[in-house]
Amino acid sequence: MSQSNEVMFSPELVSFIEEWKTKPGNLIMVLHKVQEEFHYISREAADKVAEMLDVPLASIWGVVSFYHFFKLTKPGKHNIQVCMGTACYLKGGQGVLEELSSQLKIPAGAVTEDGIFSLEGVRCLGCCGLAPVMSIGGEVYGKVTKTQIPKILAALRQA
Repeated sequence: MSQSNEVMFSPELVSFIEEWKTKPGNLIMVLHKVQEEFHYISREAADKVAEMLDVPLASIWGVVSFYHFFKLTKPGKHNIQVCMGTACYLKGGQGVLEELSSQLKIPAGAVTEDGIFSLEGVRCLGCCGLAPVMSIGGEVYGKVTKTQIPKILAALRQA
């Protein structure tokens, strides 16, 4: 059995890839769909995409390593994104990121040992009026302070 068969794509994803297979510029669209399904691009998923689209694996890795929105490691159950855009940075975003890093005992870009949390600093989340902002699983937390962090993390641990 080849390595590319180790990952199971949903029927919807397979159908999407088949639909986009011959369209120019299809690779980024397909990789977005793969990441939407798995929350990151694994080696096995990249192998399968390369096989299905009949493109070299190097082309896949070239795209996923170039664009910052593709993740190469599996995120935690709760992926915490702290905005580092100008407004958030000026209003304390760096301090929020450092406090989360301290509380979770991981640096930005890492996942906790139990796989519950991952932490990353990201560019503008588009909520500048609520600075500093963080997003967890698509939920936006605005005007975040360091003192709110323990309560937020405790609630997520219980979820």
